[in-house]
Amino acid sequence: MESLKKYHLSERQKIISSSIPGPKSEKLLKLQEDIEGSVVSYPKNMPIAIKRAKGSIIEDVDGNQFIDFFGGCGVLNVGHGNDFVLEYVKEQQADLIHALDFPTENKLSLIQKILNKIPEEIQGDYKVSFGGPTGSDAVEAAIKLAKIKTGRDGVIAFSGGYHGMTSGALAVTSDTFFRKKLTSLIPNIHFVPYSYCYRCPFNKEESNCNYDCAKHFEWILETGHSGINIPAAIILEPLQGEGGNVVPKDGFLERIVKIAHKHDIIVIFDEIQSGFYRTGSFLEFMNTKAIPDIITFSKGFGGIGFPISGLIYRKDIEAWKSADHIGTFRGNQVSIAAARGAFDFIEQYNIEEYTKLIGEYLMKKLKDLALDNPFIGEVRGKGMMIGVEFVKDKITKEPFPEFLKKFRSECFQRGLLFEVGGHYNNVLRLVPPLITTHNIINAALEIMKEATVVCMKEYLKLS
Repeated sequence: MESLKKYHLSERQKIISSSIPGPKSEKLLKLQEDIEGSVVSYPKNMPIAIKRAKGSIIEDVDGNQFIDFFGGCGVLNVGHGNDFVLEYVKEQQADLIHALDFPTENKLSLIQKILNKIPEEIQGDYKVSFGGPTGSDAVEAAIKLAKIKTGRDGVIAFSGGYHGMTSGALAVTSDTFFRKKLTSLIPNIHFVPYSYCYRCPFNKEESNCNYDCAKHFEWILETGHSGINIPAAIILEPLQGEGGNVVPKDGFLERIVKIAHKHDIIVIFDEIQSGFYRTGSFLEFMNTKAIPDIITFSKGFGGIGFPISGLIYRKDIEAWKSADHIGTFRGNQVSIAAARGAFDFIEQYNIEEYTKLIGEYLMKKLKDLALDNPFIGEVRGKGMMIGVEFVKDKITKEPFPEFLKKFRSECFQRGLLFEVGGHYNNVLRLVPPLITTHNIINAALEIMKEATVVCMKEYLKLS
């Protein structure tokens, strides 16, 4: 779309330093190491100091420009520094910034926009509640509401799921890397397999799959010897993010919801990463017939990186009363204004449809790249939420994180940023801004092709 070009610094990378990181970045990275806490993670694999960003392009303090296919970890759905959205931000900043949970036209307008975007047949059944500024806050609130409503305590989560770093959110996150140094989190959490057809936990192929993962979930609830009591809730991502941008088999979500509701279990869909048009639709569950009881949102709802989170939930499960769940920074007025601006931008530029088209284009280009790379096992995704899984052998599917680590480094040196995830850190995760242009994608693919050649040569030399 030609009209989107003006929302980017440029449409390709520009590396002017003799090495990456450049000297100015190195100085700031060293200062960061000296004075900032050691939990810093992203600069370890993408060592730059950022000066400015616009659209899908980030510029570091040395003047190098990088293509951002990382998108602030799936936050910058309408791009860095979107001028259209910034007008809403500036106007709101001049009037009101902090208002606790008092009503404002700004906030009530956003709630109406959110409710008007869910399926028409259920719009009247749902309400919106804002939480603290991060996705973890939304997850904590959702779990609390489910427990209050049911009077039960347990939660069932899914393998590969990521829900945040606070105690409750981390407890329902499956990655043991984040949990191994902690002796306890919230109790009574259990995990069941997610529908990950490329690595089916039941060793089935998609051709002979009979939804064994859903049947296993049902068995756990219906046998008296699973060791798991009926929980208050289940929580899952309709399309997993950190787990490797895993798209479940068609019909899986519908089966899981049906089984849960049969046992009066509240269904929480975590749409923190898959929501706000990331997969093409407003929310990913809208691409299915599965209807959750609670939807958590955050990340992309802030449009250009403003922190916001909340719940969309069925009115008939509203069991909490006034002040049962509070928070000083619930629904920051500037973040709400940014969300309104992002909604209006998406409507004016028809980004919903554009995301589907540009996502299909990127997927096709990646599948073409896979034809020349024997270590790409699968390319999968929806819209602009795409995963590329690297394996040593396409038959055995043995993970190949070493190749991806080298590939990422080569891409970074040439001006392309992306994240790595998956069960074995062998999945290239792409969550670029939804406004990314064809020219930017083509430039990114050029980098990937060059990096592939370098990595292949090195691998063949070593072998």
